[in-house]
Amino acid sequence: MSAAGGLDPGPLLRPYALTDGRTESSRADLALEDLVRTIPAADRASPTGLSVEHQSIARLCREVLSVAEIAARLDFPLGVARILVSDLVDLGIVVVHRTPDHKGAAGVALLEQVLQGLQRL
Repeated sequence: MSAAGGLDPGPLLRPYALTDGRTESSRADLALEDLVRTIPAADRASPTGLSVEHQSIARLCREVLSVAEIAARLDFPLGVARILVSDLVDLGIVVVHRTPDHKGAAGVALLEQVLQGLQRL
């Protein structure tokens, strides 16, 4: 709670600070539905020097999650999640599994899967 009318001041750290000012990832084609998984050997040998955010993603992705789920669970903007996941791919800590219909747009089959998942909730 803040002094100005009880409103939440928002994050103390701006999104660009989490990515060292970068606004694009080295993997520009990383889609929000792409699945991310931590490589087991990389998980055990967690490299030193990773930011807290990178470590959080590596821990979270011990179970396979989409880029969108990572962003939602860690409360990161989608662009930040893409950049941080891309960093981890470059470091060999996570692997990205592309969705079969990955062409920059979601296919009908993917949308049906999403709808079924939401209905199960």
